[in-house]
Amino acid sequence: MKAIIFISTNKSGSSREAIKAAEHLGFYTILFTSKEKQVQQREEYTDVHKMILVNTDNLEDMREEISKLKVQGVVIKNIVSFIDSYVHIASILCDEFCRNNTSSKAIKIMEDKEETRSLLKDKLYTPKFFSIKPKETIPIDKICKQFDFPVIVKSSVSTGSKDVLLATGQEQLEKHLEYLRSRNLDETIIIEEYVDGDQYLVEALVYNNKPHIVAIMEQEVTKGKRFIITGYGVLANIPSKIKSEIEEILHSITTAFGITNGALHLEIRLSENGWKLIEINPRISGGAMNKMIQAAFGFNLVQETLKLFLGEKPEISPRHKKYVFTKYIIVAKKGILAKVTGKIRAENSPGVIEVYVKPKKGTTLIPPLSMGHRYAYVIAVGSSLEEAKTNAHNAAKEITFHLKND
Repeated sequence: MKAIIFISTNKSGSSREAIKAAEHLGFYTILFTSKEKQVQQREEYTDVHKMILVNTDNLEDMREEISKLKVQGVVIKNIVSFIDSYVHIASILCDEFCRNNTSSKAIKIMEDKEETRSLLKDKLYTPKFFSIKPKETIPIDKICKQFDFPVIVKSSVSTGSKDVLLATGQEQLEKHLEYLRSRNLDETIIIEEYVDGDQYLVEALVYNNKPHIVAIMEQEVTKGKRFIITGYGVLANIPSKIKSEIEEILHSITTAFGITNGALHLEIRLSENGWKLIEINPRISGGAMNKMIQAAFGFNLVQETLKLFLGEKPEISPRHKKYVFTKYIIVAKKGILAKVTGKIRAENSPGVIEVYVKPKKGTTLIPPLSMGHRYAYVIAVGSSLEEAKTNAHNAAKEITFHLKND
């Protein structure tokens, strides 16, 4: 039997949809998970043909499980992950056990924000930055002389807006540096200029050395304790100037990383000094990204990504073009979820094509410290992007999380 091994998955979103896509393509799906809860909820994962509880942070443990599968006659065609922290690990195992059409080296650099910044340091789209190595002590006034406030302070391995902090002055900068150091002494800390301007997300695939823009979307950024993306507006028709400028940046990035085949997404801001790259990740975005691209253009991006990984040509020409907006819902205070109301009203609102509510009754909800603290979303369409946005926002207002004090 021909199989694809997935390392870790969320219960919903792009990572789970990739498993469903593999099943649809006719593959035997195997999930390596370290989450005992997923094993306990095995009946909810009907698209997973075999679930194996293993320490997904331990390469040797996973090698043993893969070897057992091969002895049993399983033909492993690919080993992949659509989860932040496992993309590189999956690629390493793919190098060892099957044909890998992507580059483990490029993935490793992309997952490290310092290595990425260093590789692209001479590019006009790279913001001014400064790195503080583990155990390195640099006088704060030396750092302050290099930047105008505000600045961004972040861990070199942060994902999903975790450990990305805004410092508006020297005192706050010192606090953030102390906080990040206390979190992990062995991580490099990056300080970079704060870039003001409209933010966009670019989903892309590279096939046979040629980068292809899959989708460009405007991002709605909510600033609380962290920068959280709470809205995505898919550009059904991309303005030619924006498209050509982003294509040029994407080509520059894929050349610098030496990517022959692969999946990636960029977060990029249009500042008064031109485009500035906020970050790169070597995978499709999580959450509702696959569904909103499918709603906008009619193809399943995770399925086409799997085909790319298997050496096939991905089919990413739009079947149709629709304006789509996805609104994420967060909470303003901490509490235990007593009930959720308004989901049916939201589903019946104009233009709405999907409503998803993640937490169950009894879950503790908090104001967002990462993208994982977005608790629901609404996907809506409209005759224009503005109408799609209005439809999504209006429907989202119908949903209320009723919280009790914990």
